[in-house]
Amino acid sequence: MTIERVRGGTPWQESLGSARAVAAGDLVLVAGTAPQGAAAEGDPYEQAASALGAALSALGAFGLGAASVIRTRLYLVHGRDAEDVARAHRELFGATGPAVTLVVVSGFAEPGVLVEVELEAYRGAAT
Repeated sequence: MTIERVRGGTPWQESLGSARAVAAGDLVLVAGTAPQGAAAEGDPYEQAASALGAALSALGAFGLGAASVIRTRLYLVHGRDAEDVARAHRELFGATGPAVTLVVVSGFAEPGVLVEVELEAYRGAAT
């Protein structure tokens, strides 16, 4: 089995020695992805949309998109933000319906981040 890695060049990836995404056979895993750039501070919907977009961009390096996503994990700092984050997720994945896990956490390493996401995708012939 061939393993392929895509590095994104973020400071956390550099300090951890990690990849943005790793493909092992037909499975592609996208690491925890926070909102990118100047995502709206304090706006969970905008942060979720930004993080999901960045994670999907990492899948693009393997020629995949939203239809290939089979599982998402959504991490939130505040449970009250669940509906806003769900709306951003639904707008991207409502038609494909991946398995979803939503978890409330105590916080993230980056101050101001409200949402972080992970994706798993399948690139086999059945997509």
